[in-house]
Amino acid sequence: MIYIIFIAILFAIDQITKSITHNNLLLGESIPVIKDFFHFTYVRNEGVAFGIFQGKIQIITIVSILAVIGIIYYVVKYEKNSSKLIHYAYALIISGAMGNITDRIFRGFVVDMMDFRGIWSYIFNMADVYINIGVALMLLDYILVERKKKEEEKIK
Repeated sequence: MIYIIFIAILFAIDQITKSITHNNLLLGESIPVIKDFFHFTYVRNEGVAFGIFQGKIQIITIVSILAVIGIIYYVVKYEKNSSKLIHYAYALIISGAMGNITDRIFRGFVVDMMDFRGIWSYIFNMADVYINIGVALMLLDYILVERKKKEEEKIK
């Protein structure tokens, strides 16, 4: 139940930030927060990560919905006894995917606004952040589980 609440809160934050951007900035408008490093820049993404598959919004939406359903099924069926870390990782990924799916269904594009010019040239949103953090937590969980297995083998 806590994970459903966590997903709902993250989803709401994502949708609020996108709504504020969409309703208050002109397409392409950029507001510097930290000059030459971080800006809020309104762009529309009709593809997926890093702008690939532009214009394939219907296919991307269907694949994304199937992926979320698959992840939920997998978590419920196989990850019941997994660590809290892995459950939060999946919750982050699900909330991020749902945020971008919602944009694709209701807007026909994904609203992106976080523009870290000092790091790279890609512009992204909170849903993207959630997905990346979720994947990082999955990797961390894997490393911790493997380390624990090795320690247990040393004891035997």
